[in-house]
Amino acid sequence: MFDKFSERHIGVGRGEDLRAMLATIGVKSVDELIGQVIPQSIRLKTPLDLPAEGMSEYEFAAHIRALADRNRTLRSFIGMGYYPTAVPAAVARNVFENPAWYTSYTPYQAEISQGRLEALLNFQTAVISLTGMEIGNCSLLDEGTAAAEAMLMMFALRSREAVKQGRNQLFVDRNLFPQTLDVLLTRSEPFGIELIIDDFAQYEFTGREFGAIVQYPAADGEVRDYSAFTASAHGAGALVTAVADLLSLALLKAPGEWGADIAVGTTQRLGTPMGLGGPSAGYMTTREAFKRNMPGRIIGVSVDRMGNRALRMALQMREQHIKRERATSNICTASALMASMVGFYCVYNGPEGLRRAAETAHLAALTVARALEAMDYKLTARSFFDTLEVEAEAAVVQSLALEQGINFYYPSEGRVRLSLDEVTTPEEIERIVAIFAAAKGRKARGVKPAAECAIAPELRRTSEYLSEPVFNTYRSESDLMRYIKRLELRDISLANSMISLGSCTMKLNAASLMQPLSLAGFQNMHPFAPADQAEGYMELIAGLEHDLAVITGFAACSLQPNSGAAGEYTGLMVIRAYHQSRGQGYRNVVLIPASAHGTNPASAAMAGMKIVTVACDANGNIDVEDLKAKAQEYSSELCGIMITYPSTHGVFESRIREIVDAVHEAGGQVYMDGANMNAQVGLTNPGYIGADVCHLNLHKTFAMPHGGGGPGVGPICVAEHLRPFLPSHPVMPTGGDQGITAVASAPWGSALLLPITYGYIKMLGGEGLRRATEMAIVNANYRSSALKGEYRTYYAGETGRVGHEMILDLTNFKHDYGIDCGDIAHRLMDYGFHAPTLSFPVHETLMVEPTESEPKAEMDRFMEALVQIKRECEQAAASGEQDNVVVNAPHTAFEVCGEWSHPYTREQAAFPLDWIRQAKFFPYVTKIDNGYGDRNLVCRCTE
Repeated sequence: MFDKFSERHIGVGRGEDLRAMLATIGVKSVDELIGQVIPQSIRLKTPLDLPAEGMSEYEFAAHIRALADRNRTLRSFIGMGYYPTAVPAAVARNVFENPAWYTSYTPYQAEISQGRLEALLNFQTAVISLTGMEIGNCSLLDEGTAAAEAMLMMFALRSREAVKQGRNQLFVDRNLFPQTLDVLLTRSEPFGIELIIDDFAQYEFTGREFGAIVQYPAADGEVRDYSAFTASAHGAGALVTAVADLLSLALLKAPGEWGADIAVGTTQRLGTPMGLGGPSAGYMTTREAFKRNMPGRIIGVSVDRMGNRALRMALQMREQHIKRERATSNICTASALMASMVGFYCVYNGPEGLRRAAETAHLAALTVARALEAMDYKLTARSFFDTLEVEAEAAVVQSLALEQGINFYYPSEGRVRLSLDEVTTPEEIERIVAIFAAAKGRKARGVKPAAECAIAPELRRTSEYLSEPVFNTYRSESDLMRYIKRLELRDISLANSMISLGSCTMKLNAASLMQPLSLAGFQNMHPFAPADQAEGYMELIAGLEHDLAVITGFAACSLQPNSGAAGEYTGLMVIRAYHQSRGQGYRNVVLIPASAHGTNPASAAMAGMKIVTVACDANGNIDVEDLKAKAQEYSSELCGIMITYPSTHGVFESRIREIVDAVHEAGGQVYMDGANMNAQVGLTNPGYIGADVCHLNLHKTFAMPHGGGGPGVGPICVAEHLRPFLPSHPVMPTGGDQGITAVASAPWGSALLLPITYGYIKMLGGEGLRRATEMAIVNANYRSSALKGEYRTYYAGETGRVGHEMILDLTNFKHDYGIDCGDIAHRLMDYGFHAPTLSFPVHETLMVEPTESEPKAEMDRFMEALVQIKRECEQAAASGEQDNVVVNAPHTAFEVCGEWSHPYTREQAAFPLDWIRQAKFFPYVTKIDNGYGDRNLVCRCTE
């Protein structure tokens, strides 16, 4: 019998460690504890309708390979925003497949995130340079949602006069990718934005527009001169966004040079695989004047306590947890891992490598174009970069192309579109020409390769790009490998130690789950390839949708939302569509508890909802009486409630069914935030509790990696009455028969990641899933009980227990010791740990979630560190010494080895406990000056 995956994944076995932990908690069994934690009224009466026993790792490896082999990866020339690319093996091996890179958390604690922050700064610098702009962020989700963010940014930038005038029209050129247009339709409607879809060359501005969006090059491949159009837009008081292909900008004039105000797009073709549509990093760049309105995360350069250069996330005020319903975006998870890969692709290739890749694609397209014209084919555009649209009988060409193992895109019966790329070979060019020759009953002649760029001189790029030293240094694999390793060693990830972030569920990302992502059958699939070529993917998708629906107690699932916050938004939009279908589109009030994640009110605002806050009681639970009163008060316009369960405070509220019933009685729907599903799986579920829809953070509960801030996946599961409204897609059939328009560019979101969660469920099985949940709850209660003599647990349930996470109370530390919660977080770095969630949801607290993956020894080390830090605080207070080991933390190797004037010893600073010597992690920088970084915003490489 092969080893059980559950025994590998779950850190504490059933032996002596578990017995000792239960004794500390004060219960005789796991069942006794679960009975005290989860209200009996919502406990599942029967096991999940899944196989009880999971596959072994060996069995799953064979199963997933078989699925990958059922995907026929024909040579794709479909384009449409997704392209085969030469993913550097050195980047795939050292970043994509490296747990030190894919298991790290979002770089909120910058001192121990300097490596990935530099990788993201490289990414920002590259996209700023290529687009000719002044400022950029460190990755959005994809091209469609990036365009939608640009639309809302332009809308927010309207002058007071424009707002008074009610300017609400957005011009969108009709030659835009259909999936991007669909996302714009989704995101514009709640704001009352009217899309004017027309031909840019014929359009005359009326003064009612606030912005315009054009594609560069256009969807059919044409390279257009937008300079006069942009001048007209500006003259009418409208801003212009260019949806720009980054590779083309190695040859084409940058959008910033012809007047665009914002540039957005995808970076997929710069070194990340297609993966049936994702994940890939979106991008946005803009003018310096608009920096305060840019959504998402910006990496900025600052200094640390010793004056050394240090990187951090800048302008933190944009975060949803602060702005809540006033946020202009609900971006939380991004695609940071993919952005890092893109940054390293640019580092490795440099300007000459990008130009070489761009010229390969362009000259291949030019060669094919000339050969087709010689056969009397008509092209829709004379000026192009890498994409041709040809007047031809699509059915005939498709039949011949499939025989040759080639996919093109077929926009209509009389047109064929093909996109060449950086990996196109002369042999492939000959095969393409032969297909079109055969379509006319001819035999192809010899193909003469084009040798010179055919882009009009006025549209060619003459400015430099990627001129910074980092893009002109690392050309050999040895150099690149060592550069990546240097950055890796500046970060803490799960490869170093546990990361017990409350609400963020940093559990093991098992190697057996990650390996399938490198299989060619999953990596090389285009999202718009015919479904019969993706049978393995389709079986996996259908199986995963079924399993997630079973686990949540719902009827159907959509995998399209490509982040947790996108899942929140999608769930609300589905509810909105349901109300509209019943003639109740006026229902737009959403009740949100005061304790909710900040993305909840932000997502509700993005969905056009009016947010009404529900109070919490002294124990952190929803004030049920306040909720009932507000549900009744707004019953005529109540859309629903957003509720996290267990609560954001880590407690299973016993009156949850009462809350659900009150909302339903008032005509609303119940949206359950799935952030804390790791405490529900196999024991209870949203459907059984009575909710109507929930989203799932697959990068939390279902073991996908966090990747330094993404990729994340946020599918939604819905009750039967909401099934018809699941999101559709304009290119590939998916979703319900009355589905809302798309919420992401790709039909199945970040499909390349789906084998991870699929495998997690298949290998754990029903029993393993339930045990994982039980052990997450055991571990949290063990910590709460073991630390109660030192740290008070801020909130607990009616029986005194917590769920899968708990909040440690440090609210007295500032008064008692002159040391705040942030100082504790920094001091934990000296002990080799990433701090728990800081000051959320309660100020001056630590929110701790051990997960089920950690062994007792690691949890004990973390608790020993917390106790020792408290002793250091007590000692500092007793001595009255302001220059103490906690407030100065973290301590770098440079500082410890240099001049020393502190009253404590170097050993106390660096090795406060003996076991730290075994694997000491030295932060690369010490405490960072956040204010300096914001006052002197620099978001590109300066050295």
